[in-house]
Amino acid sequence: MRRSILACGLLLAFLGLTTAAAAAAASQDNETSSSLTTGTTTTTATTTRARTGPSRWELRTAARWRRHISRFRRDTRHWLTVMKGRPPAGDARRLATRSLTRLHRIERRWRQRAHRAWWRATHPPYLQAWLCIHRYEGSWADPGSPYWGGLQMDLSFQQAYGGWLLRHKGTADHWSALEQIWVAVRAARTRGFSPWPSTARSCGVY
Repeated sequence: MRRSILACGLLLAFLGLTTAAAAAAASQDNETSSSLTTGTTTTTATTTRARTGPSRWELRTAARWRRHISRFRRDTRHWLTVMKGRPPAGDARRLATRSLTRLHRIERRWRQRAHRAWWRATHPPYLQAWLCIHRYEGSWADPGSPYWGGLQMDLSFQQAYGGWLLRHKGTADHWSALEQIWVAVRAARTRGFSPWPSTARSCGVY
């Protein structure tokens, strides 16, 4: 009788161990399957995000920064042309692949450049003296040969100090007042106010 009971107990213990091992194996399989499923889902989501690319907001913002940069570049180029009498060398760098943060920094930099160029162009050296000479000389749009414009420049003077303007815009009466003044500034760097002896003397600068 005791032997039978002992045998039954051993049999039950063996069955319990087998059941526990099977349950552990099943649990491990479930965890592995869940991990694989999660990994597949994450990979799929990442692939989907990579495929869709930048958001619509990012694209609109990047396009706005590019428009601002283009405008500030044009403004800077315009004011440098006024001061130098010819267009500066072009900036051919492309902006299509710039990051959003990088575009914003470039936009701020070109905004500052455009403002500095505008300020310098609108504040030429001896501005008040040139305006005084202009009041004695004539209209900024004076077309009368052999002297043109508000500072009465002849053709040889225009060719020497404003050759690009003369070739592309015609005689000085077709130039803006600032363009005429900056041509005179370039002449004054080497000749002073000697091209306007009487009017410059009347204005107290010769």
